[in-house]
Amino acid sequence: MTTLIKNVQLVDGSGKPPVKADVLVRNEKISAIGNFPTYQAKEIIDGFGAYLAPGFIDINANADHYLTLFSNPSQKDSLLDGATTLIGGQCGASLAPLLYGSLDSISEWSDVRKFNVNWHTIKEFLTTIGKLKFGANFGTLAGHRTIRQAIAGDSHRDLSANELKVFNLVLNRSLKDGAFGFSTGLGYIYGRQTSYSEIKSLVETVAKNKSLYTTHLRNEKRDLLKSVNETINVAKETGAKVLISHFRPVSGYGKEYEEAIDLINKNAAVADVYFDIYPFDVSAVLAHDLLPEWVKDGDTETILKDIETPGLRGKVMRELPRLKSEEVIIINAPGNEYLIGNSLKQFAENNDLKTSEAILELMKITKLRAVILQKNLSLKKVIKAIANDRAVVASNNTPKTFTRFLELAEKDRILPIETAVYKMTGLPAQRLGLKDRGLVKEGFFADLVLFKDGQVRETIVNGKRVVKDGKFEEVLAGKTLVHKA
Repeated sequence: MTTLIKNVQLVDGSGKPPVKADVLVRNEKISAIGNFPTYQAKEIIDGFGAYLAPGFIDINANADHYLTLFSNPSQKDSLLDGATTLIGGQCGASLAPLLYGSLDSISEWSDVRKFNVNWHTIKEFLTTIGKLKFGANFGTLAGHRTIRQAIAGDSHRDLSANELKVFNLVLNRSLKDGAFGFSTGLGYIYGRQTSYSEIKSLVETVAKNKSLYTTHLRNEKRDLLKSVNETINVAKETGAKVLISHFRPVSGYGKEYEEAIDLINKNAAVADVYFDIYPFDVSAVLAHDLLPEWVKDGDTETILKDIETPGLRGKVMRELPRLKSEEVIIINAPGNEYLIGNSLKQFAENNDLKTSEAILELMKITKLRAVILQKNLSLKKVIKAIANDRAVVASNNTPKTFTRFLELAEKDRILPIETAVYKMTGLPAQRLGLKDRGLVKEGFFADLVLFKDGQVRETIVNGKRVVKDGKFEEVLAGKTLVHKA
């Protein structure tokens, strides 16, 4: 099977400016790049001067957290957005390794009671899903909470020396089995009290395997600088590649955010720290993240009890942020799926509640697992940050991330198109150690996106046309990706 894509402005993902070229695809890979006006391929796509780029690599995807990897294997929306590779296992929670076969670590996002697993190790997981068909390529990180919970249960205590040794052995095996790295969710209930020494010990294992460490910061607000400095120190002391997950300028903490970026830039020579970001003024957050810090220090049962205790409940409601309830959208509600798509205002009115009461009620009925889309970011600061050399563009499950970013580059010219493409292709491939994707290069897998004016016209995955003229073709051509440690 040969496909010729001709008359395109080729943006190869390396950061080099566009060049006029034709690209020949043979079977799964890119066969040749040049000028082939008379070549008779089985299929010819005329780009009519549009841009051709590598398929976008979503280095912070959540198809595994929400189990849509299985319930919606086509990942159609990602492909229509130009994303051909998705990396899961974010924020400390992954589908493997499962020492005892439990998916409890993703229970904050999904109802895992209806889902059965037949794997334990990363290798077994990748082998199992490798037999399935997906629309996009999928790779995973190994999650801190997933492993820790199997070793120490729900306890927030420090690990013993022997437990930490076991943890490192499991992590080392996971990285050698094909995980692209290791993630922590230090901003979540389970990860908040994890000691620096534990993190450092584990990230040393990541560094030895030349893998990636990603982290959801302990605090994105008042203690943002402290959290970023902790992450920089981990990078300095271990030599690991580090990526801060969904690093966003929360409204009211813009000064701290800009100082944090300056801190990352100033330490660039000694700390290999980057961050991922999406081009919107909204963010998807767990509803319980709205709670005051003093409440979030407890475990799930304690928090649920506190928000129901009369004296404490009033104090909590007074300290909740003031929200425009019509702008807060419920996007995940395990066990209460009928609420998905409703605004907080609708939920409050339907239950005859005030806004603050509705927030707590939503937390109660979902056992703190509800996820909301909240307009809580400074778009001006997002645009400035996304142009930073240390920024990688990723969705964090936010729809149309990549096409929106292309619009900003093409129409608003916030940065050159070749730089924009690099942030979605070559750069995330480098961070992941993904050696045969992320560039339009002879011998690389043919993951390609044809776009113009911020609109994806064609998406090709492993040489197969999965989006044609802006419409999904119902073709599942994705592969399970295994990292070579």
